[in-house]
Amino acid sequence: MAEQDQLKKVVDIISGSRFAMVTSRTADGHLVSRPLSLQETEFDGDLWFFVDRQADLLVQITMDPRVNVSVTGDGSWVSVAGRAEVVQDEAKAQELWNPYVAAWFAAEGSTDADAKDAGPAELGAVLVKVDGDTAEYWQSSGKVATAVSLVKARLTGGGATVTGENEVVELP
Repeated sequence: MAEQDQLKKVVDIISGSRFAMVTSRTADGHLVSRPLSLQETEFDGDLWFFVDRQADLLVQITMDPRVNVSVTGDGSWVSVAGRAEVVQDEAKAQELWNPYVAAWFAAEGSTDADAKDAGPAELGAVLVKVDGDTAEYWQSSGKVATAVSLVKARLTGGGATVTGENEVVELP
């Protein structure tokens, strides 16, 4: 399959998802994951998130910027390996800011949560960018095909032949 087609599959899976699990390392080397909301639906190799300015993730990516971001769609999965950084770009933060993010941060108890039209800074939100190096995706051939394969394996005593695609894609 052509590299552009593989990249399109990654883009389609990520674009259809609103949440991701972001994994980083603690100071003692342990892996930790947390769910974050994806802030940009058009994937170009970068993923954007808002996190609380006191989040452990910020300390962790300062010590070791290597992260993994996992995204799931309907019968599809993507794992993006890359480097995270805090981005202090007010214009980009305003571009990505939306009422849902504002409501989440206001609910989290910011000191300025009652301010009319409070933005990222007032609500304690920090912009984090993950610059993806590679993405690996898995796509199943569908629920029905998988179910048929599993039933057939059970009835015949053979192994299941679950079909689908799995590729690693270098990101731009």
